[in-house]
Amino acid sequence: MTRFILVLIMSVFIAQNVYAADNFLGVPRFKGVEPIKNALYQANCAECHFAYFPGLLPARSWRDLMAPKSLENHFGDNAELDEMDRRMITNFLVNNAADDSHYKRSIKIRRSIADGDVPVRITKVPYIKRKHSEIPDRLIRGNPKVRSLSYCLNCHTQAASKGVFDDDTVFIKGYGEWDD
Repeated sequence: MTRFILVLIMSVFIAQNVYAADNFLGVPRFKGVEPIKNALYQANCAECHFAYFPGLLPARSWRDLMAPKSLENHFGDNAELDEMDRRMITNFLVNNAADDSHYKRSIKIRRSIADGDVPVRITKVPYIKRKHSEIPDRLIRGNPKVRSLSYCLNCHTQAASKGVFDDDTVFIKGYGEWDD
């Protein structure tokens, strides 16, 4: 019995260290999500809205969002692209999606989405919904300086430059620093 308890305690300790480590079995794990490094995606998608980080969704979601029919009615707008650009942007998004990312936030996002689920709104990802659940609605939708969880950069001060969405880098416009 004592040996079992010792093994159990060691397993928990090892699991915690593995989960929090910046390197596991030689594979680097980075903070946040991978910053965007694709000028074509940035130019085409940021023209109308914040160019969301590929690591915020799984590949299956990006494939669905970038399908020609989906782009014809992209959340109420026509976002059609020429076929070569559409394929190049889709490849970038799929290849950098949460599925195979070594970035910690993307790993947590991936783990929160049930197999087979295809969220097409980042605000519907279970991990993101849970992380924002304590913030009163008046500070988001009721706040004209924020308006929606869709506007990540309105609160996450290091998201654009570093892909960091940590709680300690949140500044809610019209409110101030967020401390949960």
